[in-house]
Amino acid sequence: MRRGIAASALVASLALTATACGGSDSGSDKADGPVTITWWDTSNATNEAPTYQALIKDFEAANKNIKVKYVNVPFDQAQNKFDTAAGSKGAPDVLRSEVGWTPAFAKKGYFLPLDGTDALADKDKFKSNLITQAQYEGKTYGVPIVTDTLALVYNKALFKKAGISEAPKTWTELKADAAKLKAKAGVDGYWGSTQAYYAQSFLYGEGTDTVDASAKKITVNSDAAKKAYGTWLSLFSGKGLHKADTTADAYAHIQDAFVNGKVGAIIQGPWEITNFYKGSAFKDKSNLGIATVPAGSSGKAGAPTGGHNLSVYAGSDKAHQAAALKFVNFMTSAKSQSTIALKNSTLPTRDDAYTDQVKADPGIAGYGTVLAAAQPRPALPEYSSLWGPLDTELPKIAGGKESLDKGLSNAELAIQKLVPDFSK
Repeated sequence: MRRGIAASALVASLALTATACGGSDSGSDKADGPVTITWWDTSNATNEAPTYQALIKDFEAANKNIKVKYVNVPFDQAQNKFDTAAGSKGAPDVLRSEVGWTPAFAKKGYFLPLDGTDALADKDKFKSNLITQAQYEGKTYGVPIVTDTLALVYNKALFKKAGISEAPKTWTELKADAAKLKAKAGVDGYWGSTQAYYAQSFLYGEGTDTVDASAKKITVNSDAAKKAYGTWLSLFSGKGLHKADTTADAYAHIQDAFVNGKVGAIIQGPWEITNFYKGSAFKDKSNLGIATVPAGSSGKAGAPTGGHNLSVYAGSDKAHQAAALKFVNFMTSAKSQSTIALKNSTLPTRDDAYTDQVKADPGIAGYGTVLAAAQPRPALPEYSSLWGPLDTELPKIAGGKESLDKGLSNAELAIQKLVPDFSK
């Protein structure tokens, strides 16, 4: 899951307007010419996209009868844009889809089932839990290209200066460490996020979630959830704990402070590894510490399993679908994933892509150790949208504009509208 990435809405709009998509452009290819498929890539346009664009050239060189029209769509806009485009039969042939989007788009019939196709020819090579996360009602609608989760990332040099020898294992330990960092290293020890995705780990730490999908029950306002969010809220005040940033640029502020050594630790995902290394604090890559997100009172620790799949638009014609399936197979191959990992420091989704060179990257190796604690999301079409109400309420709570009880009550009411058949 990538959060907080922004881009020019005008540029994106112009790019999308100019892009001919598989569902509406299938007649524009000459009968005796190559098939042109469109790919909407949701990766970071600066740090990741160039790697994908280079791979497209390799694919086209090996497949003279297929051309790929590349469009980089800002991640935070892509879900709604694809939903709109698919509903009007004008979606791209291939979408780099966040794993949480799969159930919703599959339920609407926008994604092509990939079982038995060229795209999933290497199905057994992928990590089985990631294939499961790409499924809905027994069918597979995406091929995993990168995976991720959240971790506690920390500045080893600052921790050493404060006399701390290892990462905190609980939120209580983190508070104590933050105070030491403030006293001995002169920086805040921790800066938390008000975004719902980043707060999800606190729910896991109390053995709960936003909803109980199997019981069809909303649990965001339960006693366990209140305890979880109470812990989350307590980390915005106290010695060495940075106050909540509720501005639109909070993500960038937190990231900048960390990479430049102005805060000891934050919660972040592997999509920022390349940016960590660009900061003054991590010119020496070995200074980056990566640990499992601290545990709550239940003793449980972990974060959501995130990542992206390549999915094929069900509305494209057969020729475009065939070309798209071949393209997906190429982009998710072991060779391509190894290339992506080495260039972008992202985590591959198949074991044979973890070459010795890939495993030597300290960022990849570090995040690889925390993946075991990652928790997959339920195959609930509405699940990803449930963070929306919390993204509205949590900044208000953290900023002191409403109480925890009021904010969670508001979120519960909003979530009830998204899953009306769930009980409270």
